[in-house]
Amino acid sequence: MKEPLKFFLVAGEPSGDLHGAKLIKAIKSLNPFTSFIGHGGSLMENEGMKIIEHINKLSVMGFKEVIVHLPRIWKIMINTISFIEKAKPDRIILIDYPGFNLRLAKSISKLNIPISYFILPQAWAWKRKRVELVKRYCDQTYSLFPFEKSWYNSKGVNTKFFGHPFMDVEPLNETRAQFFKKHNLNQKNKLIALLPGSRQQEIIKHWGVYLKTITLLRKEFPTLQVVIAKSNNTTFPLLDKSFRIEKNAKKAIIASDIALVASGTATLECAIEDTPFVTCYKVSWLTWVLAKYLVKVKYSSIVNLIGNKEVVPEFLQNKMKPENIKNKLVELLNEKSKLRNQMLDDFINIKKKLGSPGVYIKIASDILKSTDK
Repeated sequence: MKEPLKFFLVAGEPSGDLHGAKLIKAIKSLNPFTSFIGHGGSLMENEGMKIIEHINKLSVMGFKEVIVHLPRIWKIMINTISFIEKAKPDRIILIDYPGFNLRLAKSISKLNIPISYFILPQAWAWKRKRVELVKRYCDQTYSLFPFEKSWYNSKGVNTKFFGHPFMDVEPLNETRAQFFKKHNLNQKNKLIALLPGSRQQEIIKHWGVYLKTITLLRKEFPTLQVVIAKSNNTTFPLLDKSFRIEKNAKKAIIASDIALVASGTATLECAIEDTPFVTCYKVSWLTWVLAKYLVKVKYSSIVNLIGNKEVVPEFLQNKMKPENIKNKLVELLNEKSKLRNQMLDDFINIKKKLGSPGVYIKIASDILKSTDK
């Protein structure tokens, strides 16, 4: 009897787990005779993938932080190579997580297993030599942004752009009124969503500033309500009793009037859902110094990069101060403010650049067409 197509996937972060789960679902819908194994999180596991290493052991960000965890990550790498040699999958699908995934692609090249890369390294921003590794070891690549596709194409990588996955909008089974009722909130009062990051190390860096910012905001808006978008396996110290916790970030974003967001994929989700926001981010001193030297782009937020201007205010490192953030959030709470209305207009243009729905199905179809049994 013919064996099912076997895919080995590697996602090392919560966002990769989300995209990986949706890609698995799309592949299964086109070809149920498939199996999945690899590194990922609970979402990928729920779609039927057998987890070898959980993202909890893989998700590390920053130069200093990576160095600290290097022995553990290296051991996982060695074990991964050994596992792939024995499992002999029909195709490997790498999702984001370039520091690990590119080394893996190079290390297993002698096995001649075709490799797809979904959510490419942001080599246009930094570590531009990574494009050569992508070109040499990956036979399929999928870009998230049109400007990224053009950049990779100019470097000789035949990457494809089917649209951004966030355009695959899934209807929520909850109205704004239901959200407010569930969390015992008052619809007459303003609501801010806090998204301090999906990793515990991000929360450690950001949470103190977030708390002080809310304290300042409530001096001007005493009835301001707060909801925290909480990722799995994260904790928040000194949690105010009035704060509400929501595990579905999208629900929190849609229900809120404004948001304060750590730079990352959540910034794009805010733009897609028309929730005005301020973005901020802080890393270790060493990571910041190296990033200033190595990073070759003008903005941190992907929303600003797509818009090619400062669509949303960014407060990075030493500029990430409660007073600075509060001032911009006050403007965004004013529905007549120039900042808020210009931001919402810019969000329309950004969404036009992100393509149309059906992204996962299109990528899944492309992968299956080029995967032989």
